[in-house]
Amino acid sequence: IETHPILDGTPCDAEGNDLQDGSPPPPRSHRAPEDFSPFTGRAEFEFAEFLYTHEEMSAGKIDRLMNLLASLYDQPPPFADHKELYSIIDSVQQGDVPWDSFSIAYNGPRPEEGPVPPWMDQKFEVWFRDVLQVLENQIGNPDFKGEMDYAPKRVSRNRKRRYRDLMSGNWSWEQADEIAKDESTHGAMFAPIVLGSDKTTVSVATGQNDFYPLYASLGNVHNSVRRAHRNAVALVGFLAVPKTSKEYADKVDFRKFRRQLFHSSLEHILSSVRPHMTVPRVTRCADGHYRRVIYGLGPYIADYPEQALLACIVQNWCPKCTAPPTDLDGDLNGLRSHLHTDTLLNSGAISLQELWDDYGIVGELLPFTTAFPRADIHELLSPDLLHQIIKGTFKDHLVDWVGQWITQTYPKAEAERILADIDRRIAVVPSFPGLRHFHEGRGFKQWTGNDSKGLMKVYLPAISGHVPEEMVKAVAALIEFCYLVCRSIIDEDTLVEIDAALARFHQHREIFRDVRPDGFSLPRQHSLVHYRFMITQFGAPNGLCSSITESKHIKAVKKPYRRSSRNKPLGQMLVTNQRNDKLAAARVDFKARGMLDGPNLSGFLGELYDDGIGAPQPGDDVGVLDAREVNDAGAVDEPLAEAEVKLAKTYVRRLPRDIYLLAAHVNQPQLPLLTRRFLYATLNPDSPVPASPNELPDISGKTYVYNSARAVFYAPSDLSGLGGLHHERIRSVSSWYGGAARRDCIFVGNTDAEPDAEGFANLHVARVFLFFSFSHDGVTYPCALVQWFSAVGDAPDEETTMWMVEPDFRGSKRSLEVIHLDTVLRGAHLIGAAGPNFLPTDAMFDFSKSLDSFHTFYVNKYIDYHAHEVAF
Repeated sequence: IETHPILDGTPCDAEGNDLQDGSPPPPRSHRAPEDFSPFTGRAEFEFAEFLYTHEEMSAGKIDRLMNLLASLYDQPPPFADHKELYSIIDSVQQGDVPWDSFSIAYNGPRPEEGPVPPWMDQKFEVWFRDVLQVLENQIGNPDFKGEMDYAPKRVSRNRKRRYRDLMSGNWSWEQADEIAKDESTHGAMFAPIVLGSDKTTVSVATGQNDFYPLYASLGNVHNSVRRAHRNAVALVGFLAVPKTSKEYADKVDFRKFRRQLFHSSLEHILSSVRPHMTVPRVTRCADGHYRRVIYGLGPYIADYPEQALLACIVQNWCPKCTAPPTDLDGDLNGLRSHLHTDTLLNSGAISLQELWDDYGIVGELLPFTTAFPRADIHELLSPDLLHQIIKGTFKDHLVDWVGQWITQTYPKAEAERILADIDRRIAVVPSFPGLRHFHEGRGFKQWTGNDSKGLMKVYLPAISGHVPEEMVKAVAALIEFCYLVCRSIIDEDTLVEIDAALARFHQHREIFRDVRPDGFSLPRQHSLVHYRFMITQFGAPNGLCSSITESKHIKAVKKPYRRSSRNKPLGQMLVTNQRNDKLAAARVDFKARGMLDGPNLSGFLGELYDDGIGAPQPGDDVGVLDAREVNDAGAVDEPLAEAEVKLAKTYVRRLPRDIYLLAAHVNQPQLPLLTRRFLYATLNPDSPVPASPNELPDISGKTYVYNSARAVFYAPSDLSGLGGLHHERIRSVSSWYGGAARRDCIFVGNTDAEPDAEGFANLHVARVFLFFSFSHDGVTYPCALVQWFSAVGDAPDEETTMWMVEPDFRGSKRSLEVIHLDTVLRGAHLIGAAGPNFLPTDAMFDFSKSLDSFHTFYVNKYIDYHAHEVAF
């Protein structure tokens, strides 16, 4: 790792004087370690946090709960009522960044005749918080210690550049070079400001309630922190949403005012940071040290309509380059910039109308970035994985085009039959942790981003055999491109793969000319050609995606709105956000001072719901879910967690403990012999397993059966916690939610693979029919009874780019084996390959029967990003 030699984030004292190397940071707090003020203690703080943040309990219910507690225990409750609770939260000093507002009114020319449009007389209110104070809270958040870069960096492995977080890209290094021209900034820390805005509607039924939140995030924090919403993305404003009647809504002067209002508001909200974009400000950082911080506007997260507004360009033009809207599927054009726009404006030879028509520039308006040093909005617009690729190119374009092609190609009845079969194929896909299940296929109206992501995971096998191979290859190339650019670490080899996938997509999408006779001049598809360059500038795009701001809407907008009275809700929403921020900041402060360590209420609850593995504990009957094991997949935040696969914490009750009786009970007669063969091979690794059962060791210890195992593995591109660890639950139960059995599949390491083997060549696929453990000579062996699958061919399927496998049988019986759980890598997802055949329309045929009904299966490398990286 090479860090910037000049803007290197040198620690300093509170006056800005550089410290000697190795100097410790000054003490963070002089408060007593037991000082939970304004709360009386830890229990009161956690109770307040539980009521207000976690349960979002209403004022009336809080009052009722306090009355019940007083009656039950005959003593005063923790809080007299909701008013006292709110008052205590409001007095928290940590995270206190108050809300402020300003108003903007139209001051342009008015009609000389006729009525004056009402919007010209209105004042539009904008609410905001001091962005500088919000950013300083993020910079100093001790929870981010070790997850923040204090200087631009260049990361390489095997002499190949690697791009991950924002500070690993070329842009931050180039910014530092520019800042370093001023000697007074040498040794400072460059702090980019990541912004995001997106108008959202919270309720249509009770009236069109639109809100326009603005978010800010410190660019120095790692992408994984920003994606996890660990207070790294802060609500800093609510922009005005000007409205008028239909007769004025499309008027030129109203549209112009709306744009001006947007840019003027952004400039004012960010004004507190502007002085420190040239003059460093001494600020305490997450590691406890002070540094001289110099800010700069960083990437802006927005979908395409918002990008057009930000860049002051005409809709359907590209905000990044000068490609005309009629030729967005052509070669790359010159990049846009403020300099390019200024040159055209100042030439004196081009009218505003010509700027609009020939260059796609709204020339009467300047982007807000022109008011800040080193900022160019055309450069700062970040890639948007959600709207440009997942919801845009994939769902809105390719999925719709496939449907149109089928409808145009076949008679109506046959087209409907094919589309219905595609839906059935999607509906019968086997379950998998985190997979959105489409019970009716694609047949619903309100598509969310998660719906589109879920469809992308299972779409290729659904259309294969029903549409031309070239069409499947086009969709496969686009999905491959998506999964490559969604990786958390992108190196130079990955960039080559990205280029190749995009080239294949452009080649194969020509098959859609029948349904797109006018071509593919679409802004969201065109944006893909800019991804390679933007990755080298800003690092991996998954840390700058609009899914981050859309997820933030839930906590910052939608939930606070639901808690409001709906009467002038914005003020109530601001208070809710501020209280949540105070409680979150208080938790970080208490944690940093070691006040939340050790046994307590939270620790007790954590033990109740721990997914960890300890000594065998009795659980529920076969097929009955344990509450501790319902969470199928997610981030792993335990600081001492390691990559591993372990059996569930509890075993299944009321089953025989003798392996021979157990075999009869679970209808697996081969279990004792296979377990004895496994034990012999384990105890004698260099000897062949004898054919005679008489030479095998006997199993005399108790045998325990488990409904699941928990896999923990390094998957930073997926939802992950400390160290990039992710967990998923692998299940083998005789009844899933009271229905049919669920027997999940797994990846197992291939010990016979060639030394230079890559991807799926290093793996085997198996299906788990029993998780169990047994003891022998004082040693416990966690095991799985599995059926093997064999690869079909020695390369992935050319059409879908996924490997195909088929289940192994000995005659008519499954080819079973007992394996040690340590050989399991993680869960695998298989999808049945139907080819040109139609699935049964019988309602009894559903996803629970899928793994028992097909002859061959696709190994779904698109089930998540980690699978894509290991099963290629």
